[in-house]
Amino acid sequence: MGEEQKGPRWGRWIVIGVLAAAGWGIVRSGGHEPGAGSAASSASPPAAASAGASPSSGAAPGTAPSAAPAKPSGRYDPADYAAPVRQYAAEAGVNPQLLMAILYNESYKPHDPDFERAWQRGKPDASFGIANMHRAAFDDTKPGRPFASRHWEELPDDRNLAVQAAAWHLHDLADQLPGRIGAPLNKDELLALGYNAGAGNMLAFARGVKIGPQAQSYLDRLHDNWAKSGEAVK
Repeated sequence: MGEEQKGPRWGRWIVIGVLAAAGWGIVRSGGHEPGAGSAASSASPPAAASAGASPSSGAAPGTAPSAAPAKPSGRYDPADYAAPVRQYAAEAGVNPQLLMAILYNESYKPHDPDFERAWQRGKPDASFGIANMHRAAFDDTKPGRPFASRHWEELPDDRNLAVQAAAWHLHDLADQLPGRIGAPLNKDELLALGYNAGAGNMLAFARGVKIGPQAQSYLDRLHDNWAKSGEAVK
């Protein structure tokens, strides 16, 4: 390749690199690292029924759907979603404090929709939405549920859908737990580990298999987030 061709191409890559770094800085400023405090939301807290414009609302026939939620930004506090957490935890029969604590655990990642999609293009197995759900988990959870007609690709733009899907995924994990647990872990701890590490690992932990450092780190963060999660969903 001649220098006259190489020069312009390197110039383009330099410009792309500068723009990418600037974009990452903007998005990262709104994300949450593990253990970091939550940033104030730049969007209005959603009402529990803000998913009413979608098939996940469960609104009675003849009722007017509420306005669709505004496109979310990367900056948010999981506590802003306390109303959907309470609604969908009740719908799925799971502990709302657990669901909220999982949102806090997963809030380390920037949750700007454009960033998530850009990241997924380079890493197709990446997770989507504020609950960091993978495609397979979403597709396995949705059949027969109020959001059965929705798609995994919608999770970055509809945070209420992300909360609803996470609630039902926890419901399905709970159905797999044995009646007697042979481990020094309670049900909510095991469900959180199942959400993070998968049902197979959850069942191994329930039998008494020692958890590894990655799972222990997730559990430690759950404990750190537990009290404020309970306050949020009161």
